[in-house]
Amino acid sequence: MTYRVLMLPGDHIGPEIVAEADKVLRCLADAFGLAVELEYANLGGCAVDAEGTPLPASTLGLARQADAALLGAVGGPEWDGLARERRPERGLLAIRAELGLFANLRPAILFPELAGASSLRPEVVSGLDILIVRELTGGIYFGDPRGIRERTDGVREGFNTLVYGADEIARIGQVAFAAAERRGGQLCSVDKANVLESSELWREVMTGLAPSHPGVELSHMYVDNAAMQLVRAPRQFDVMVTGNLFGDILSDCAAMLTGSIGMLPSASLDEQGFGLYEPVHGSAPDIAGQGKANPLATLLSVAMMLRHSLDEGDLADRVEQAVARVLASGLRTADLAAPGDSVTPTAAMGDAVVEALRAEAG
Repeated sequence: MTYRVLMLPGDHIGPEIVAEADKVLRCLADAFGLAVELEYANLGGCAVDAEGTPLPASTLGLARQADAALLGAVGGPEWDGLARERRPERGLLAIRAELGLFANLRPAILFPELAGASSLRPEVVSGLDILIVRELTGGIYFGDPRGIRERTDGVREGFNTLVYGADEIARIGQVAFAAAERRGGQLCSVDKANVLESSELWREVMTGLAPSHPGVELSHMYVDNAAMQLVRAPRQFDVMVTGNLFGDILSDCAAMLTGSIGMLPSASLDEQGFGLYEPVHGSAPDIAGQGKANPLATLLSVAMMLRHSLDEGDLADRVEQAVARVLASGLRTADLAAPGDSVTPTAAMGDAVVEALRAEAG
C-alpha cells in the first residue's frame, strides 16, 4: 500500500521545518521501504496570499483524499489586519472542523539529554512523560453567538460562547480513557466545574465513563490547580484530558517542561484514524529564514503520523530513537543550547536525524 501524505508547509519557519520532515520521509522510503507519496498544498497566510483564502478548496480536497497531513505552522503579523475569516489561523480551525479532527494528542516527554534545558530543576522533571488529550472542535473557539458589539451605553464589548454537548465530551473521553489504558492507567480530567456549567457537565460525563474502564483511575482537577501542579510536580500526571481552551494553555505550559516548545509534536485525529500532525510551536517570524528553527518537534510529529495514521509503528520507533541519538551526540539547535554551546542549524539537525536513520538501516 502506498500512503498519501499531504504536506502543508505554511508560513515563516513552516517551510524550513517541513523540508526536514520531507528528508526523513524520503529516507524512510529509501532505507526502509516505506511506500509514501508526498503532495504539497497551501494553508494559512501563504494560502491567503496565493489564493485569497486561508483554506483553499483545493487544499481541503487533497486532505480528504490523503491518509494523513503534516503541517508546519501558520500565521504572522503581516496578516493581523485582515478580516477575522481571512486570517491564517482561521484556515487551521476550519480544516480541523471540516475533517472532524476532534481529538488532539500532545505528548510532553523529556529526553534525558535535555533535563538541563527544562525551566524546572532536573530532579523535578526527570522521567517526565505526559499525554495531554485536548478536545479540538468544540468549546469556546467554535461556540456561537460570538462577536463584538456596542452596548446601549455606547461601550463596545466582545463576547464568546463556551458550549459542550454530552456527546462531544463522551467522544473525547473515550479517546482519553483508551490512551490511559495503554499507558500508566491514570487519567486526570481538567475542568472548572466550580464556576462553569459546561464544566459541570464535563465532569458528570467523564465520571459516567469511568465504570466502563475499570483499569483506569480517574481523577478531577480544576484548571488553575492543574497549571500550578504542572509546574510544581509534573510527574504526578500520566494522561490529562480537557477542553479546547484549557488544553491549548496547558499543553504550552507542559512544553517548557521538556526544555523547549520546539520539542513538542501533536496529532489531531478523526474517528477513522486520519490525522493532521504538527509541532505545537508557532510560525516564529522573528527567526524565519535564518536556519535557527528546531525541526525536532516536526520530526517527532512524523513519528506520531507513522504510528497513528499509517500503521507503521516500527518506523515511528526508529524516528524517535534517531532523534534521541542525535540529542545524545550533543547536537543542539539554538532553543536547546546552553550558553557557550555550539548551535546546530535547522537543516543540519535534520541531516543528522537522517544520518542516524541510515546508520541503523546499515
